[in-house]
Amino acid sequence: MEVKRKAEYMALSVPLKKPRHELGIVCDMGSAPPRTSSLMAAIMQLSGHQGDILSGKFHPDGEVLATAGMDRQIYFWNISGECDNFGVLTGHTNAITDLHFSTDGCTLYSTSADKTVMCWDTMSGQRVKKLRGHTSFVNSVHSARRGPTLVVSGGDDCAIHIWDVRRKKPATTLQHTFQVTAVTFNDTAEQVISGGIDNDLKVWDLRKNGLLYRMRGHNDTATGLCLSPDGSYVLSNAMDNTLRIWDVRPFAPQERCVKIFQGHQHNFENILLRCSWSPDGRKVTAGSSDRHVYIWDTTTRHILYKLPGHNGSVNDVQFHPKEPIVMSVSNDKQIFLGEIE
Repeated sequence: MEVKRKAEYMALSVPLKKPRHELGIVCDMGSAPPRTSSLMAAIMQLSGHQGDILSGKFHPDGEVLATAGMDRQIYFWNISGECDNFGVLTGHTNAITDLHFSTDGCTLYSTSADKTVMCWDTMSGQRVKKLRGHTSFVNSVHSARRGPTLVVSGGDDCAIHIWDVRRKKPATTLQHTFQVTAVTFNDTAEQVISGGIDNDLKVWDLRKNGLLYRMRGHNDTATGLCLSPDGSYVLSNAMDNTLRIWDVRPFAPQERCVKIFQGHQHNFENILLRCSWSPDGRKVTAGSSDRHVYIWDTTTRHILYKLPGHNGSVNDVQFHPKEPIVMSVSNDKQIFLGEIE
């Protein structure tokens, strides 16, 4: 596997407001921005995938990264040193659309266009379960924060399945009217939040197995959902070129959309571009089809960083769980790990 460190990407770790002559795009490390992480270089470029990369997730301990996409393989990368690839998992027979680690990091869940959800043991690298139940492409997967055995998945068959991974069949199925593009649990795993091509976000009560309420505001398909670190808010990325924060607390006002962010783009490719919170909840980031990684301040709603480097749509982005590092994967088959302040 090829790992590149490029001096010209040093600019990526510098806020937008700095003039170009201060970006430190030089080989003399003395004039480069100060280092803020344990990465070997301010930007690490990881190469190896043979197709578009659709999903990337950090292990909860922050030492490992998993990526997957059109080449039907899951790659594991070290975050330290040369960021070398140390493992490849195979088993899916079509594009892998989403990845998610369990809270304890012992299991990796993957969804695919082959209509399955797979569970992988992260220590042995072995597949431990193949969950069948969807009848079309599976677009999104998420595990419960509390209780390591509950997993939710949503797909083009308009079904949301809640799985107890100790069993083969779905524990519960919620029937959506339209294709489901993104799913996540709330903080207690008593509710599921979903997005689909009908533009609305839906909150489902798992105790009653029914729809609790809708959150309206997006004018196009929601492509990514991410629960805030404290569990009070959910972040949504949508094809209407907005990123929104919604209040999902039990007694929130009826108008639950509390923040709107703009700047990033979706295009005719209609890719499911994901989004993410920083561990402290002060920043959000989203995938964009204009080849940039966007990071916003959640208080001011200003763009803090607009990071170049990719040569294709940025499909998934995530903050490192412990260090000021942002990860991005793209249709250009490349992965970037970049320092931020």
